[in-house]
Formats: sequence, structure tokens, C-alpha cells
Amino acid sequence: MHEHLTVVKHPLVQHKLTLMRDKDTSTAVFRQLLREISQLLAYEITTKLEMTTRRIETPLCEMDAPVLAGKKLALISILRAGNGLLDGVLELIPSARVGFVGLYRDEETLQPVQYYFKVPQELEDRLVIVVDPMLATGNSSAAAVDLLKQAGANNIRFMCLLAAPEGVARMAEAHPDVPIVTASVDECLNEHGYIVPGLGDAGDRMFGTK
Repeated sequence: MHEHLTVVKHPLVQHKLTLMRDKDTSTAVFRQLLREISQLLAYEITTKLEMTTRRIETPLCEMDAPVLAGKKLALISILRAGNGLLDGVLELIPSARVGFVGLYRDEETLQPVQYYFKVPQELEDRLVIVVDPMLATGNSSAAAVDLLKQAGANNIRFMCLLAAPEGVARMAEAHPDVPIVTASVDECLNEHGYIVPGLGDAGDRMFGTK
């Protein structure tokens, strides 16, 4: 298993994930749960942010208080399903810079095809958090990280709701330097490249499309 893999076992994360897996959960509730669970996952993925101090004055005295160091971090959403996680993380880190990587999966080859790429400047000086609900084959995720490294990023973390063992292995092979934070590593991929037991197509369930 990937040495940089973190599975968040927090009871609230696991409870919300179960509700999201249920096929009878409505689009509106699914979207709300995704926003909530993304904040809990973001709490985990940001535990080791670099800190410095700033001199402030409380109502009682002056003090050197801890604040985040360095440039504002960059959140990169893998379109379109990544936007569901992005919304929740932005509520937690509203000052973050935001970028988008558009990839779709060729249903015959299961390989990613790029159609959009727009990211913040100075990625080499930022912590970059990539968000996508599903780490399935890992091909799209690995391709997105390839593009970000080409754009200068060198401190990247990957956050997903669900992962398949195949996807974790693919990322470990392609990008062993990229930590992964997820709520669950499921059993396997089926013949169509979907995570089992999974929760179906995250984009379709989030946006109410088929």
C-alpha cells in the first residue's frame, strides 16, 4: 500500500460516506454531504501546513500568534466532479487560489484526454491540493499531477472521497512523492472502471445527470 496514503477513519467521515453510498440518497443531500465531508478531509490534509508567527494585540496584551506561512495554497479541481470537493474546501480556506484541470476518460481505452487547463501562477511556491472524488484507475489523477508538475508544482497532495487499490497503486508508481488522503479504499474496479462497492458516478450523482 502507498506509504503516503491516509485513510480518514473519523466517525463523522464514515457516517457521511455511508449516506452518500446509498443509492436512494437524493442529489441535494448527496451534494450537501460531499461539501461536509470535504471539509473533514481538508482538515486532515492540511495538518502539516507551514506556520510562522505575527505580532498582534489582543484586548489584554500583545503576543506573537501563529499564522500560516508562505504563499496562499492552490486548490486544483479535476473537472467536473472535483468541484463538489472544491466548494467545501474553499469554505475552510477562502483565500486559496483555485485552478482547474479538465480531463475525461475515453470509455474504450480508459485513458484520460485533456480538454482544459487553467491554474494559478507561481505553483512552485505553493502547496497544491488536487481534489477529485474518485481515484479509480488513477490514470486521470496521474495525468493531472503530470500537468501540474510541468507547470512548476513541487509540493502536491491529493484528496479524494474514494479510492480503488488499482488507483492507489497507479499513483504510487507515477507520483510516489504525492500523499493521498481519502475516506475509504474500496475493494476493486469493475470491468467498466468503476469503484466497487463505491457510490456510482460522483459527477452524475452530484449534478443530477446520467
